[in-house]
Amino acid sequence: MSQIDNLPPLRDVIAAHGLRAKKELGQNFLLDLNLTARIARVGGSLEGVRVIEVGPGPGGLTRALLAEGAREVIAIERDARALPALAEIAEAYPGRLTVIGGDALEIDYRTLADGPTRIIANLPYNIATPLLTGWLTLQPWPSFFESLTLMFQREVAERICAQPSDDAYGRLGVLAGWRSDARMAFNVSREAFVPSPNVTSTVVHLVPKPVDADVAVKHLEQITKAAFGQRRKMVRQSLKATGVPVEGLLAAAGIKGSERAEDLPISVFLAMARALPALRQANSPA
Repeated sequence: MSQIDNLPPLRDVIAAHGLRAKKELGQNFLLDLNLTARIARVGGSLEGVRVIEVGPGPGGLTRALLAEGAREVIAIERDARALPALAEIAEAYPGRLTVIGGDALEIDYRTLADGPTRIIANLPYNIATPLLTGWLTLQPWPSFFESLTLMFQREVAERICAQPSDDAYGRLGVLAGWRSDARMAFNVSREAFVPSPNVTSTVVHLVPKPVDADVAVKHLEQITKAAFGQRRKMVRQSLKATGVPVEGLLAAAGIKGSERAEDLPISVFLAMARALPALRQANSPA
């Protein structure tokens, strides 16, 4: 393994600071700096870019982002044990690393943007999906970030990038497919981590795309929650959970109702979400 900077190898950093990964924090540390550099490069050159990183731990990806030319990295770390190790990186890259100690789920990420901004992270597994959902539902849209390059468990990555009729296709795939162009960049073997997780991981790259302003996130979520809540049933049955006349939803989407949610394209869910508020108002007591 080649070094990307003059800082100590990550194994030495972990040993020096007693950074045993904590399962309750969803921590699995990447020690291969060549691999972290590959993650950093997924979205293209980082020259002039501000990067937001969540869960840097001992700083393997942080170092790669800086070595690859990021103008600035803002790293959000909940584990106070990691802060001294990150401070050493900040000293090696003067003025280019800002560390925020706190809960990543409580950060207003929009306030961190300054010029071209990307989010690149080896996300803690236990908060990865809520973080992604939060970023994909920000308003206004497209949001402040140019792209998201994130590591997930393989099965979550498949759900994000799933297409209609895929086994993994569901609510997350509809949301990600509506608001972004998402692709799986590459897999990461479990042996690359310390400790080694029980699953293969996958780096996913998402680029925001414009969406119609007449579809509200909350209405799409209500439609997909009902439709996929009983995913093996015909949507005529599962959509009853929305509390509005199902025939109105089917008519708006131009479908018969005998289909299953897992086979419907995103455009159908958007059409139903667009129709939902008017149907709800028409069906409400006078």
